[in-house]
Amino acid sequence: MVKKRSIYPYLLVAPAVLTILLVIFVPVLNAILMSFQSYDLRRPQEIAFIGLENYRAITENTLFWGSLWRTFAWVGFGVGFQFIFGFILALLLNHSFRGRGVVRAVSMIPWVTPGVLIGLMWRWMYDGNFGVINDLLNRLGILSTNIPFLSQVETALPSVIIAIVWQGIPFFALMILAALQGVPSDMYEAADMDGANKVQKLFFITVPSIKNTIFVTLLLRVIWVANSVDIIFTMTEGGPAWSTQTLSVFIFNQANSLNLGIASTMAIVLAILLVLVTIPYLRISFRKED
Repeated sequence: MVKKRSIYPYLLVAPAVLTILLVIFVPVLNAILMSFQSYDLRRPQEIAFIGLENYRAITENTLFWGSLWRTFAWVGFGVGFQFIFGFILALLLNHSFRGRGVVRAVSMIPWVTPGVLIGLMWRWMYDGNFGVINDLLNRLGILSTNIPFLSQVETALPSVIIAIVWQGIPFFALMILAALQGVPSDMYEAADMDGANKVQKLFFITVPSIKNTIFVTLLLRVIWVANSVDIIFTMTEGGPAWSTQTLSVFIFNQANSLNLGIASTMAIVLAILLVLVTIPYLRISFRKED
C-alpha cells in the first residue's frame, strides 16, 4: 500500500520560501535584467534592451577599474588587520583576569554600533580643525600642523580603512574566542609535558584546532566589507577625487543618480567576484561530506 504524502510540511515552509523568493531572488533577477538594458530613470523613454553594452561600457570606464582596485585594498587591508587584532584580542580574553566580563562587554561596542554612527564619529575625529586625532598628535609633538585626513588623497583611504578595522575587530574576537574555548585543555597539557613553548602551541595546536572558524569568519567578513557602503559614504562619500570610492560605493552613487542599468551591471560583477571568493569554502565543504 502506497502511503499518501501530506502537504502539511510544505504549507509550513511555504511562507519562508515565498519570502526568500520575494526578498532575494526576484530583486536579483530584476538586477540581471536591468544590466542588459539602458535603464536610466532620468530618461525613462529611452529604456531598452541593449545586450552586453553596459558590460562593455564599464570595462572602458577608468573609474570602474579604479574602484575595483580600491575595493581589493579596502577588503585586503581592512579584513586583514581586523583578523590580526581580533585574534590577539581573543587570545587575551581567553585568559582569566579580574574584570574580564566587563572587558568582553565593552569590546563589543564597535561591532554593535551602526555603521552610520561610526562614520560620523570617525569623521569628527579626523576633522582637520577640531578633530581629536590632530589634537592628540599635536600634543604628542608628532605633528606641528593639522592634517585634513579625509580631504586629501594620500590619507583618505587609509583613514577609512582604520575605521572599518575598528568596527570589525570585535567580530573576529568573539568568533575566535568561542572557538578557543572549545579546544581541549589536555592537548596543551600534553604539549607542556613535551616541552613546547607558547609559540609552538599557538601554531601547532591553537591555529589548527580553530582553522575552520578562522576560514568561515574571514569569508563572511570579506563579503560584508566588500558590500559595505555606510562607513565610507558617511565619512567621504567616495572622495576626495574618488580616492575612497570602492565598487560598492560606486554602485550606490550610480543608483543614487538613477542610472540603474550601469549600477546593476557593476552589482552583478561584484556578485560574481564574491561568488568566486566562496568557491574554496564550497569545495572544502563538499569534500568533507564525501
